[in-house]
Amino acid sequence: MPQDHRPATSIRVLLAEDQGMMRGALALLLGMEPDIEVVAQVGRGDEIVDRALVARPDVALLDIELPGRSGLDAAAELRDEVPDCRVLILTTFGRPGYLRRAMEAGAAGFLVKDGPVEELAEAIRKVLRGETVIDPALAAAALGAGPNPLTAREREALAAAVDGATIADIAGRLHLSESTVRNYLSSAIGKTGTRNRMEAARAARRQGWL
Repeated sequence: MPQDHRPATSIRVLLAEDQGMMRGALALLLGMEPDIEVVAQVGRGDEIVDRALVARPDVALLDIELPGRSGLDAAAELRDEVPDCRVLILTTFGRPGYLRRAMEAGAAGFLVKDGPVEELAEAIRKVLRGETVIDPALAAAALGAGPNPLTAREREALAAAVDGATIADIAGRLHLSESTVRNYLSSAIGKTGTRNRMEAARAARRQGWL
């Protein structure tokens, strides 16, 4: 049996990625680093916090678009429930709005998935040392994009409209009156410069505001 030359205090990593093949490949590659150990893997966003409470990772590596719950929402709860865990967002979608939301949620880093695993491993080490790691191109784009103009309620209404739900459906999901939902959607349409709620939802998603 080959000896494991891993140091006694390896960096414990939780990996959240919904694509099984990608998750397995990342876990394998990161596990080959001498100072990194993947201690938990999840495929759903609503499993992240519970697994982190059990595994107690040093770093949580989170995708954004996950079934059950977004990685950004999970990051915000991790900050409160597992404060010693640093969060590093790793996503296919390098959208300026996502970066702003990640930083607001307490994430220590934001990288896109097209980089080499060596860079990812070094980013994990850096965030554990207390540094902030952000993809340079995305950081520049975020500075030029400006803040998210949508309120929390407007984002909720647009997110509920993505699948073509009716006003009544959205009102039921959000426990609001139909007139209130119409007001939120109308405001969001105006702010995104679009013609209807479906276009507004798509535009907001492209910017990373949802």
